[in-house]
Amino acid sequence: MILKKEWRENLQTSTVSCGGVVIHRSKVLLLYKTQQGKNSGWVLPKGSLEQGETHKAAALREVKEESGVTAKAIKYLGKTGYSFYATDDAAGKHKVSKTVHWYLMTTDSFHCKPLAAEFFADAGFYKQHEAYHLQKYHDERQIMRRAFAEYRQLRDQNKPTLNQILPHTKKG
Repeated sequence: MILKKEWRENLQTSTVSCGGVVIHRSKVLLLYKTQQGKNSGWVLPKGSLEQGETHKAAALREVKEESGVTAKAIKYLGKTGYSFYATDDAAGKHKVSKTVHWYLMTTDSFHCKPLAAEFFADAGFYKQHEAYHLQKYHDERQIMRRAFAEYRQLRDQNKPTLNQILPHTKKG
């Protein structure tokens, strides 16, 4: 079935992704994404929600798959949204609206390995100010800011659950 160009361009689909802002010793995990040999930029790990999966489970899975990092979800941070145009055989060019659910996460190691099959060329943990300037997308910068604010608040409140996960964290 061939769709008229005007109708195809008015098609809009929605999709849900989930991701993590992984913080270890006050540094955040970023991945360097490339697309078809072109440099794309530094991003937070995130990916599609699979059928029957919770947002939290999807976020943890995507962090592990894309970076090799085993993380623990600490708190739901909220969601962001954006739109882009995609092209496929059935619908042609169409608008996709994506909602991303984000979680504050921690891990116990700086070890990470980017998933080359998903076009990640590099991965690492960066100080907040470094990460802010490296990140490609404004919405990811904002969710990272929120994650660091929550991280500091939880650390400063001496919450037992966070201190068990981050025994090295000092108050102040």
